[in-house]
Amino acid sequence: MSARTPDSSALGRIGIWAGDLDSYPAAGMREAETAIEDLGYGTLWFAETTGREAMAQAAILLSATRRITVAAGMTDIYARDAVTAAAARRTLEEAFPGRFLLGLWESHPSLAEDIRGHRFGSPPATMGAYLDTLDAAPFGPPATTALRRHVLAALEPGMLALAAERTWGATVLGMPVEYTSTARAVLGPDALLAVTQLCVLSPDRTRTAELAAAMAAAALPNRRTLLHDLKYQDVDALGDRLVDAIVAHGDAEDIARRVHEHLDAGADHVSLHLLTPAPGIAPIRQWEHMATHLLP
Repeated sequence: MSARTPDSSALGRIGIWAGDLDSYPAAGMREAETAIEDLGYGTLWFAETTGREAMAQAAILLSATRRITVAAGMTDIYARDAVTAAAARRTLEEAFPGRFLLGLWESHPSLAEDIRGHRFGSPPATMGAYLDTLDAAPFGPPATTALRRHVLAALEPGMLALAAERTWGATVLGMPVEYTSTARAVLGPDALLAVTQLCVLSPDRTRTAELAAAMAAAALPNRRTLLHDLKYQDVDALGDRLVDAIVAHGDAEDIARRVHEHLDAGADHVSLHLLTPAPGIAPIRQWEHMATHLLP
């Protein structure tokens, strides 16, 4: 195995994207992570936006669990310089061997400039320069792994190509199954492809439709061009076909079917981002229900 390709089996085939993790109180966060691990999911994913600092949160999650991989799936590259990110990653790898995955995200102009006070640069060029410094960074514990155990949170083909060239692979959130095939083609056969599926679980699809449409609308701005390229017509109208393609909603069998479609299309790992009408409360019963349909 080369230095560029860590063993993806540590992630498992199915994980949970805890999209609301920052809104949980500390006790609720620990309850959620324990449930995800005990149910048998391979990886707990979370993002960094305006809540907890990603590396500190990863350390808390790793300390409170025994085996699950913790993936800081969207760490903002404007939140810390690349040398600091490398030192933090190496520190967590030393303390929790094989259990931490760093995912790098190019952020948004408003977060980078209005909140953090940086100048937002061209995403591929800025990320490429960040990776140059990350790979060469001298700080961190001695004798830590030489594996490039980091991925890019990527949507655009250019960022996917950069992920294939410079990192372990990519994580793609909130796209139709057709784009999983596109991402695999860009990444090539060897890079990791981890896909996050947005989903609303309920046996009554009429009850899930409104929440699914709201989530699809929130996801649309960063995906509009890509969806047009996939031949979805009149994207801004958010027709039923498009909503259904972005958000799997219905009963557990419907969601499990979508997961297997992603795996068949080239994903190595699929995480479930289960959406509920009550953000801030971990959907533990729904995670448990999906585990009975997806985990051995």
